[in-house]
Amino acid sequence: MGLQSTFHAPHGGADFLGWRKTRKGTTEIVYDDGVARRMVWRVAGDDPSEARIADALRVAVSSVRVVPTLYDELKKRAIAIERVAG
Repeated sequence: MGLQSTFHAPHGGADFLGWRKTRKGTTEIVYDDGVARRMVWRVAGDDPSEARIADALRVAVSSVRVVPTLYDELKKRAIAIERVAG
């Protein structure tokens, strides 16, 4: 069984969180609220743990306030990010 890389909010919202690898091999986290807001963050570090990222995204997308929870969950797991879009 592989890691899930995309997550949709279970509470009826259109919130989407996902992670992806770029052509250069860096990992990015993508958030979209389904209406007007799209944000992209680059994960710092040479080899980020995809399992830890997936866990953080799973918890964040299940909350009502997705983006603040995402920041909290990434911080708990010591995953550094930098905003690149949005």
